[in-house]
Amino acid sequence: MHSAMFITNIPPVGWLIIAVVVLVLFGRGKISSLMGEVGKGITSFKKGVAEGTKELEEAQAEAAKDVTPEDEKDKA
Repeated sequence: MHSAMFITNIPPVGWLIIAVVVLVLFGRGKISSLMGEVGKGITSFKKGVAEGTKELEEAQAEAAKDVTPEDEKDKA
């Protein structure tokens, strides 16, 4: 828990210094390609969640269909 408190206590100037150090170490090209990969991953994750939600909704709709036999429907 100590490390989490340390991260929240970094002032904005500290974050700027960290960003500059990372930029110098890795270079702009490598960081931009990494961020592009992160963006693709997030997009893929969102697409997967949407597809999973759609499949669940379809399964629920399928389960809610009327399964009364045809000869029983006429009696109602």
